[in-house]
Amino acid sequence: MRTPVTLFAFALVVRAVLVALYPDPAYPDSFYYVDVARALHAGQGFNVDFIWAFVETGGQLPADPHLPIPSNAHWLPLASIIQLPFLAVFGTSPVAGMIPFVIIGATAAPLAWAIARDAGTSSTIAVAAGLMTAVPAASTVFMGQPDNFSLYQPLGAAVLWLGARALKGDRRAFPIAGLLVGVASLARNDGVLLGAALAIAFFWDRWRAWRSGGTRRPVIGWGGAVLCGALFAVVVAPWWIRQLAVFGSISPSSASGRILWIRQITDMNSITVPATFQSFLGQGLGPLIESRVFGFIAAVGNYVIIVLSFVLTPFLFVGAWASRRSVDYRIFFIYSALLFAAAGLVFAIHVPLGMFLHSAVALVPHTYILVLEGVVAAVAWTARRRRSWNEAEATRFFLGATVGVAMLTGALGTWKVQEEWARMRHDRQEVASAMDRLGIGSDERVMSGDTAGFKYFTGRGGVVTVSDPIDVIGHVAQAYDIRWLILERTHIVDTLGPVLKGSVRPSWLGPPAWTLDETPPADADDTYPDIALYPVCVEAGDTRCGSAFTPPGVARVPGPTVSSSISIARP
Repeated sequence: MRTPVTLFAFALVVRAVLVALYPDPAYPDSFYYVDVARALHAGQGFNVDFIWAFVETGGQLPADPHLPIPSNAHWLPLASIIQLPFLAVFGTSPVAGMIPFVIIGATAAPLAWAIARDAGTSSTIAVAAGLMTAVPAASTVFMGQPDNFSLYQPLGAAVLWLGARALKGDRRAFPIAGLLVGVASLARNDGVLLGAALAIAFFWDRWRAWRSGGTRRPVIGWGGAVLCGALFAVVVAPWWIRQLAVFGSISPSSASGRILWIRQITDMNSITVPATFQSFLGQGLGPLIESRVFGFIAAVGNYVIIVLSFVLTPFLFVGAWASRRSVDYRIFFIYSALLFAAAGLVFAIHVPLGMFLHSAVALVPHTYILVLEGVVAAVAWTARRRRSWNEAEATRFFLGATVGVAMLTGALGTWKVQEEWARMRHDRQEVASAMDRLGIGSDERVMSGDTAGFKYFTGRGGVVTVSDPIDVIGHVAQAYDIRWLILERTHIVDTLGPVLKGSVRPSWLGPPAWTLDETPPADADDTYPDIALYPVCVEAGDTRCGSAFTPPGVARVPGPTVSSSISIARP
């Protein structure tokens, strides 16, 4: 037990250091999970006073626009729920919410060791796999975030391991795997792909038994398969019942079409661009195939660069080829194929934004075991041709170098990414302070490009800037009684870029009440701020915008005033 405990402790320290270096959430997913957890902790239930994307409202401006709204129409609840006991004990500090992620995520390292030992590898490879999983190259930085990376990695890897154990005759493994698929499916919508991999392995096992003409019996019985499905259902049923009761669908964001049938990622947060199966097909065969191909390429690129540090990729192929017939990796290979296929065929548009990597972290332990097996095989092949090599010493050296590559890229990646996060956090903390100095009430609603993030830093709810023309954005502001607009370079829709640059200002928007510009200009035209706060005037008599109130739909620009009218779909 000493080795797995030591690996767990090492991984725990790594994740604790990540949190110490950057204790806050850093991007929309993690902000959202923390905001929902705090709402639950405050007794508000699964309800939030902001809209991070209009997939939360069916992909359109509702007939009765209001806040708060029911949460989790898209993102699932596990990453918020697990924070609650720690918030109850330690309060709502950022570190308190991170404790469960640090503990659960650290289990991935000893799990990698157990998977390797079960597959019959050497103890050296098992330990090395555990160390690499503790510091998984450039994906390391995400293991210190209140996101589902730290949850899905050990859950998914455990399902793949238990599935392999079931194929080797462990009768308890398959039902437990079904239970964990249910838990994983409360972290990720595509957790069901783990269940699909188990189902394929089960029916493949029975098909082989049938083809044998009775000389081979199925390894997994029907009883184990039924119990596997039943335990999955027991876990997910309460949440599915809630989703049906609140939204009328177990996957509301998919039902709206804004996840499955968009042509480009900006359509996800539009309320005017259609997102139907017919509009999806209407783009034509060429663009459709192109987007699928590029989605698949992006998924492969994400994994090769972020998990394999690029240079480890050949060793993965060597190890996978050598282990292609091993039952220990059969479900891993099935799940890998399903995940990459889904990335290319179903979620291609979302892959560049990190959707694939969130689920692919479940592959990391098995991947690193195969990489290390590939290194050993490559050293053995070379040693047979170079008599001067001491194979044992060379193996130890190159295994150590492989672990070193993962740790070095993990450290460098963390440094660079957290540096970017820190700059964004600084800007948002500054605007939060400015809002307090200006006497802006905590109940005044804000429109921004990342409402979950600004809810976290400013405590104020609001709605996201839709990816639509300026007059549509004005209609949304009016519908939700928005008082302030925050624009920042890093989270801004294309139509509001000219507003931040000062070349366009709609009549419902006043001059900046506060700006911050600390970025060295890239060229002579780079004179606009990093972040700016504008008053929004959507009520008669509001003089903060410097003129009489004009209904949204008329833009004030240098030169002649031009008005336009855009209808907004309502249910």
